Amino acid sequence: MSRSASFTRRNFLVSSGAVALTAASGLALPSYSRANARPVFTHGVQSGDVDATTGMIWTRTDRPARVNIEVSTTESFANAYSLPPLNAFPDSDLAVKQLLTDLVSDQDIFYRLTAVDLSDLNAVSEPIVGHFKTAPTAKRNIRFAWSGDTVGQGWGIDETGMKTYATIASHTPDFFLHSGDTIYADGPLVEETTLKDGSKWKNRIITDEKRKVAETLDEYRGQWKYNMLDDHVRALNAICPTFLQWDDHEVLNNWSSSKDLTADDRYTEKSIALLSARAARAFHEMTPIRYTPAEPGRVYRKIAYGPLLDVFFLDLRSYRGPNGPDMEDTITPESSILGANQVRWLKRELLNSRATWKVIAADMPLGLVVWDNATEKKGAEAVANGDNGPAKGRELEIADLLRFIKSAGIRNTVWFTADVHYTAAHYYNPDKAQFQDFEPFWEFVSGPIHAGTFGPNDLDQTFGPELKFIKAPTPEQGQNLPPSAGLQFFGLVDIDAASEQMTVRLMDREDAELYKVTLDPVRSI
Repeated sequence: MSRSASFTRRNFLVSSGAVALTAASGLALPSYSRANARPVFTHGVQSGDVDATTGMIWTRTDRPARVNIEVSTTESFANAYSLPPLNAFPDSDLAVKQLLTDLVSDQDIFYRLTAVDLSDLNAVSEPIVGHFKTAPTAKRNIRFAWSGDTVGQGWGIDETGMKTYATIASHTPDFFLHSGDTIYADGPLVEETTLKDGSKWKNRIITDEKRKVAETLDEYRGQWKYNMLDDHVRALNAICPTFLQWDDHEVLNNWSSSKDLTADDRYTEKSIALLSARAARAFHEMTPIRYTPAEPGRVYRKIAYGPLLDVFFLDLRSYRGPNGPDMEDTITPESSILGANQVRWLKRELLNSRATWKVIAADMPLGLVVWDNATEKKGAEAVANGDNGPAKGRELEIADLLRFIKSAGIRNTVWFTADVHYTAAHYYNPDKAQFQDFEPFWEFVSGPIHAGTFGPNDLDQTFGPELKFIKAPTPEQGQNLPPSAGLQFFGLVDIDAASEQMTVRLMDREDAELYKVTLDPVRSI
């Protein structure tokens, strides 16, 4: 992939580390305040939702502060320009984010932030620096990574830390697509856990917010802040934009409007509507997701990434009907998982897309059976209902979408997802499906990035998925394996500028390549 001659990922990390080392030593940089009580950036920087001319940046301070922003196309900041400052206030938990605009396409962008104490304008922080590269407007090689599921099942920050984030960073992707379960608001941490072999998993860091399920707005915010205490997470955030979507654990396990917390003694707040509203606010405050004026809390959106790639982010959580048998014969509010407005948006945007590849980023898989009640195998939590028959329930919206993609002549759609805590490649073949009115397509599953490993799940044959590859725990290994067991997964996608081929690789946290397939683009007639 092309990179500017002056920038290397290693040099940037070294230079950023030098700033951190200076701060830790107590030796202030000459041009910055020597005040003893100067502000601090508490959780690093993040960037996200980057396209050819814009990109969102994020940070958080330790007190009410004015955050000054400098932007440059060089690592030295020789040609930097300043933006109007932002004010970090307690009502947003001292987090701020800014959309950078009027950027040059296919360009390295460096941003440098300093914080000034609003109560003492002589108290100035040391700088913090982040980087991203804007999307191209001409054909060039593109690489992105994806995964999901961070700090689930009680597996927090141990001595190794969230190593998969570091492995992803070593591949210098243009962006990282986080497919959901970006936090586990319902997953409290304890100091140590005894593993099957008698050894101990020790959570090196635990915050007060992570000792219980999240209920208050501050507790939801704390889930995000915990993840950003990990060195590997902050390092990836500083050098690579993250495109985020959410799923259930940003609120609580398997949430839908029908979720009943009456018997769950962990929760004093029983209102799903109130919990999900607090979770949504925290999600938008603590991440560099774009703000959509038409629907301020919206998660589904499109990111145009040049002539070779458009990414369509779905939200399979916010507009769904209640989790139930999922056997309706018609599309109704109860059988929906996308909702009518999102379906209309997706059809319109897919139809208007001129990119070679249309990546559909879904927070849940299409054909894998995920039960709301796993013990009794009851209630559909994802799309599939497990009956292997004609489309019913939530499958109806997906069938309608797949039929539209075929009839409209939309080519080269590929689905990427996580959620089930193992990695797999599925090829959806209409010749083997119960519902057959669609063109074949691929779905790739990867995760967890740092959570318990589970699976495998059954495949529902409504849309004819063929299992091409799987890596999941064996019966001997059991379920809920810790990250130290090594079954932590991510995927890498490379699009070649010359051939326009897409190569997908499924990887583990030790950077072993588990599966690889190269897809040829179908040319429109």
